[in-house]
Amino acid sequence: MKRFLVWIALIGGSVFFVIPFLWTVATALKTQEEIAKDPTRLVPMQPTWENFPAAWNALPFLSFVENTVFVTLVSMTAQVITGSLVAYGFARFQFKGRDLLFMTMISTMLLPGQVTMIPVYLIWRQLGAIDTFAPLTIPAFFGGGAFSIFLLRQFFMTIPRELDEAMLIDGASYWGILWRLIVPLSGPAITTVVVFSFIGNWDSFDGPLIYLNSPENYTMSIGLRLFQDTFGTNMGQLMAASLMHIMPTIILFFAAQKYFIKGVHLSGLGGR
Repeated sequence: MKRFLVWIALIGGSVFFVIPFLWTVATALKTQEEIAKDPTRLVPMQPTWENFPAAWNALPFLSFVENTVFVTLVSMTAQVITGSLVAYGFARFQFKGRDLLFMTMISTMLLPGQVTMIPVYLIWRQLGAIDTFAPLTIPAFFGGGAFSIFLLRQFFMTIPRELDEAMLIDGASYWGILWRLIVPLSGPAITTVVVFSFIGNWDSFDGPLIYLNSPENYTMSIGLRLFQDTFGTNMGQLMAASLMHIMPTIILFFAAQKYFIKGVHLSGLGGR
C-alpha cells in the first residue's frame, strides 16, 4: 500500500509538469483560428506543421542555432576537461592548504550571480570582448564552475586508490592515471556534468543578453526573445519556436538519463 501511494503521488505530481509541455505542443500544432477559438484544448482538431517552417523562416534561426551550438560545445568541452583536472587534484593529491582552497571554492556557490555581474562585465569591457563569444566560453576553461568540480571530485574519491598505485607500479604517470583510469571509470559523473553544462549553456539568457549586441551573434535564447517581441501575437509560431529551442535539451536528458541519475547518486548528491 505504501508503494502504491508513492506511485500515485509521483504520477499526480508529474501531471502538473507535463500539462504545460503538452499545451505547448498542442498550440504549436494548431492554426491561429483554432487557438483563438479554444486555446486550452490539448488535442488539436486539425493538426498542422505549418507553424514550424513559418517560425524558422521568420528570423535567421539557423544563425542562432549555429551560435548556440558553438558556445555550448566549446563551454561543455572545456568544462569537462578543466573540471576533471581540478577535481583530480583535490581528490588525489595532498598539499598544504588543499582543504582551505576546496572550501573556498565551494563557498563561491553561495555567491549570487547578480553580485558579480557588473564587475565581470566591466572586466570584459576593458578587454574589448563585448559582442564576442569570449565572455560566454572562456570562463569554462578555468575549472568549469564549483559545482562541476565538486561533483567530479566526489565521484573520483569513490574510485579505490589501489588502482592508482597499481598503475604507478606499472610505470604510469599521474597524467596517465587521470585519462586512462579515472576518467574512463567516471562516465556517470562526467555525463552528469555534460548534461548540466549543455542545458546551462543552451538555455543561458543573461550572459548572451549582456554581452551580445549584434543580431548575427545572437544565440537561440535571445533569438527566441526577439521572436516573441516581434511575433508574440502568433501563439502557434511562438510555441513552435519554443519547441525547436527546448527539444535538444529534452532529447539529451532522456538519452543520458540512466547515467545522469547514476552520476548524481554515486557522487553523494542524491541522498541516502
